[in-house]
Amino acid sequence: MSHHTMSARTNHDPSSPRRRMSGVGRVLVFVYGVLALAATGRSVFQIIDRYGEAPVAFTLSALAAVVYIVATIALIAPGRVWYRVAWITISFELAGVLIIGSLSLFAPAVLGLHDIDPFGRDATVWSVYGMGYLFIPLVLPVLGMLWLRSHPPVEEAAAEAPAGAAS
Repeated sequence: MSHHTMSARTNHDPSSPRRRMSGVGRVLVFVYGVLALAATGRSVFQIIDRYGEAPVAFTLSALAAVVYIVATIALIAPGRVWYRVAWITISFELAGVLIIGSLSLFAPAVLGLHDIDPFGRDATVWSVYGMGYLFIPLVLPVLGMLWLRSHPPVEEAAAEAPAGAAS
């Protein structure tokens, strides 16, 4: 039996679990992965090179990196627990972007920022709502939440299949 026959059979089997990582979900995970790498690289460099200049901002960059790493893993991993972890990290990400973005615009000194330049030496990933990253940090959690809402954990999808088959 060829691998083409096997995949066709599993795709049409109503008892097989629905995969969260297909199509747009893969793109979402890819973008989260890229942001995880970018935020990690930026924060590591900032902390090693000039932590004393803006410790709050650079610590927030490291926190953003951790959030992106955990969100990427949670979007990939199956199950109800990882689904909840994805919701928590993505919600935290959105709150972080909104709070840090607002502080960086209206009270940059609170973050230890010298100016509002989102491309500046001391900017964070979430400064000016992620403007230095083309506002992807602002849009991504909204897309992530929409994706999660339309792709519940496999256990829920599998539990709904028999009920729908009975009608």
